[in-house]
Amino acid sequence: MSSYKTRASWSALPMFFEEPHRALGAQVDRSVTDDDVALHDAPRVIPRLAELGLLKLLVPQSHGGGAWGHGGKGVDVRALSVTREALAYASPMADSIFAVQGLGSHPILLAGEAEKRAKVLAEVVNGQRVCAFALTEPEAGSDVASMRTVARREGDDWVLDGEKVFISNVGIADHYVIFANADPEKGKKGISAFLVETSTQGLVTEPIAMSVEHPLGRISLKGCKVPGSALLGEVGHGLRLALGTLDVFRTSVGAAAVGMARRALDEAIARTTTRVQFGKPLSDFQLTQAALAEMATELDAARLLVFRAAWEKDQPADEASRKNSATSVAMAKMFATEAAQRIIDRAVQLFGGLGVTDRCVVDRLYREIRPLRIYEGTTEIQKLIIGGALVAPVK
Repeated sequence: MSSYKTRASWSALPMFFEEPHRALGAQVDRSVTDDDVALHDAPRVIPRLAELGLLKLLVPQSHGGGAWGHGGKGVDVRALSVTREALAYASPMADSIFAVQGLGSHPILLAGEAEKRAKVLAEVVNGQRVCAFALTEPEAGSDVASMRTVARREGDDWVLDGEKVFISNVGIADHYVIFANADPEKGKKGISAFLVETSTQGLVTEPIAMSVEHPLGRISLKGCKVPGSALLGEVGHGLRLALGTLDVFRTSVGAAAVGMARRALDEAIARTTTRVQFGKPLSDFQLTQAALAEMATELDAARLLVFRAAWEKDQPADEASRKNSATSVAMAKMFATEAAQRIIDRAVQLFGGLGVTDRCVVDRLYREIRPLRIYEGTTEIQKLIIGGALVAPVK
């Protein structure tokens, strides 16, 4: 663990934060540490996050969550982002599990079913229920509309058939929000969302091995029968629920990337100031200082983009500001994840041979950062969003 620690973003960016955000940042930075064993053991992560009170950030105060934003009626994106940066700094796995806990519960809020499913949300906040979000399929990644999983009516029940892949929290989840087309003739307008308990007959999970320790897997649905009450919202509302959920959490992906990059920079500074080569510390060489300067500058640029986007997401929005916010979120997600990849790669280079050994922090970060450039909208998708907004005709 590096003895050096870069300044916390929430205290350095007062224009984007209110006092509760700064207090939260300081609290999470103190309480979330690399040596907290529970944050590196998948089954223990959610109970530990509940103990720390962080799961309250995933549910509005009006429905049993924390006192954040929107008059207690919404999820505060700045609070999510501050938390994810601190979590990713200490344990990228804990950060990922935390994020998916939000993805797997937020559709309930968007569907207007918070009161109907108050027990579920209470269990989410208390750490008694682990959530998952099952959208991706073998042939439907960025192109969500090409989804092949279907749902058909059978009396008062629904029967789901299909396959989901690269689903986080497989193996530890208590329920999955599963997206399936309930009216294929209508194309994407038939996509619907279902809250399916892990124990449901016809739902089979299989782990997928990764290069890092993350609960990830495949879900097979074969005649998976769920009650009519499993439907979230109405038939055909699934795509809106999926994209609306991703829209809230996408900014915080950039914050997680910032957390990992900040950890890599700290580790690189600690390494280069203590390792002596050719009679002096590596940090005395101009090339080393130049590398650290580029890393620090990219880190600050990424942080500024991320927290600008988070601030915009937390403001009351009309149609024009929502479009601007979507562009800011895409810029933040794209730049922060790509910059973090470069920063971490440079940290590995500065570590030399030690940087590619399996017990080295920067080696772990090198493997942890790569998926962030893919999930919740690839870098290429973010470029399409940004470019499309730039050339869109003015109305």
